[in-house]
Amino acid sequence: MRMASALVVFNLAAPGTSPSRRPSSDRLTPFLIANYDERGRAWDITRTSSVFATAKVNHTYWLRRSSMLNMTSSPATSKPAGKVSASRSHGSGQMGKKTSLPLSPRPGMPSPTSLPKRANPLLSTPIKPAVKNTVSPRAMTVFGVGVLTISTYCGYLYTSYRRDVVESRSLNVPEDVSDRYNETARNYDAEVELGERLMRLGKRRKELVRMARGDVLEVSCGTGRNMQYYQLGERRGVDEKGKAQIQGCRSVTFVDLSPQMVEIAQKKFERLYPDFPKAAFRVQNAKEVVPPSSPSTAVIKSSSTTPETQSQTQSQSQSWTTSKPYFDTVLQTMGLCSTPDPVGLLRHLGSITEPQHGRILLLEHGRSYYGWLNRILDNLAAAHANRHGCWWNRDIGQIVEQSGLEVVEMKRYHLGTTWRVILRPKRESGSKDEVQAAR
Repeated sequence: MRMASALVVFNLAAPGTSPSRRPSSDRLTPFLIANYDERGRAWDITRTSSVFATAKVNHTYWLRRSSMLNMTSSPATSKPAGKVSASRSHGSGQMGKKTSLPLSPRPGMPSPTSLPKRANPLLSTPIKPAVKNTVSPRAMTVFGVGVLTISTYCGYLYTSYRRDVVESRSLNVPEDVSDRYNETARNYDAEVELGERLMRLGKRRKELVRMARGDVLEVSCGTGRNMQYYQLGERRGVDEKGKAQIQGCRSVTFVDLSPQMVEIAQKKFERLYPDFPKAAFRVQNAKEVVPPSSPSTAVIKSSSTTPETQSQTQSQSQSWTTSKPYFDTVLQTMGLCSTPDPVGLLRHLGSITEPQHGRILLLEHGRSYYGWLNRILDNLAAAHANRHGCWWNRDIGQIVEQSGLEVVEMKRYHLGTTWRVILRPKRESGSKDEVQAAR
């Protein structure tokens, strides 16, 4: 077997130390002389301390030394402990004679087969090849189907939008479209249920209705989508500021132009609150509503389709009256969009609201913050009004400003298309409250 010899000289200073801390060249530094065969196995190791360590070990040497030590410590290639096959020259002329010498390092020196690990992990830990992250075919299929579905739906929406725009521009829709609710009353709840759930309008309705107190008037009650949120019956409570106040509804009056919707609302109310006596349902224009201050004005008017239903509803009358000719709270949700004169309606509601502490609570939909969305609403307004009886592109802020009522609170949701407005009658400059506040 051919043998190869190598002289390995290394400094015992730890890698990474500064040159100032390493031993200078005029000091003796122990080193190892190792001979390796062609397979990289150490067959002779000798230690000496009489040679100057002047060589600087570079990065290439450390990599080679680490690989050689790994090969030496491998069970398949290492020799039994204590004996190493070696070829060493003895005296004169004896070259290449193989002898077996025990490895006997001096005390305190590490064993050749168990040298200490270096600080650099690259020298002792082999670099593992990077594992490529692969995507499963099933995930790619699901992703592709999802993208295709979304793109198809967006294309459908765009095509429908273009078709509805052409249809809307060709329609001649009157300003008063409230009669459409007579046709859609039976299926109205099913049509709007999904949209209101997605927009969480139920939460907005609940927050608004819970503010109602005293004698309450609900205008454009529709099919009674606010019924479940009422707190009927007066009781003492505390407001948000900690002040004592009367909470709950003393009486409730529901008004709508559609007799079919009033009928549905009345059935809901009787199912939810069968024992509450002070409730009235009217088929009436909201601009003609007056508080029930006398029994003569409390007759429940109805123009139902069948004579039997008409006679039953007209025979009912209120057995209660209000103590004053005002309503403490006036509530309207999604009603300004369907009335032909929204400004005049708000002015009338302000005239029948208690002037000192009364409130008008509105939840409406109208124009948005953004011009691009308003253009969409304008392009489809006529078709939507003709189909659903609702002008959804009205500027609620402008209507409130023109009504002359005082704004207590105004909030907007859903890109500005949903308006929550709290109003009260505008107080005269010479009112007693303002005079007392000035004093």
